[in-house]
Amino acid sequence: MKYIALIYMNPETATPPNTPEFGKMMAGYQTATETYKKDGVWMAGDALQPVTTATTVRVRNGKTESMDGPFAETKEQLGGFYMLDCANLDDAIRYAAMIPHAANGSVEIRPIMVFDY
Repeated sequence: MKYIALIYMNPETATPPNTPEFGKMMAGYQTATETYKKDGVWMAGDALQPVTTATTVRVRNGKTESMDGPFAETKEQLGGFYMLDCANLDDAIRYAAMIPHAANGSVEIRPIMVFDY
C-alpha cells in the first residue's frame, strides 16, 4: 500500500542551518532516505520551501482567488514529505519513526487513495 508521510515542524524551534545540530539532523534524513531506497519502499520525498513562500488557491463562484500564505491555525507547519510503498501500516509507522522531525515535530501517515480509471 502507498503511504504519504507528512513532516510537520514548528519553525520557531527549528534547528538553525550551519550548526552541528543541523548537520546531524540532515544526516538523519540521509540515513532514512538511504534505508527507504535499500528496502525498496521509497517512491518520492522532498523538503518544502518555508511557509512564507506559500500561495493558497481557492475557486469560489467560478472565480479563482490566490492569497499569500497558508491559512492553518497551527504552530506546526508542513515542511516536507515522503511517499512510501509499504506492506502495511505497521511498516509505514516503523519507517516514519526514522524521520528526524518525528523526535521534535510530528509525522502524519496517510494511505494514498487509489482510483481505478
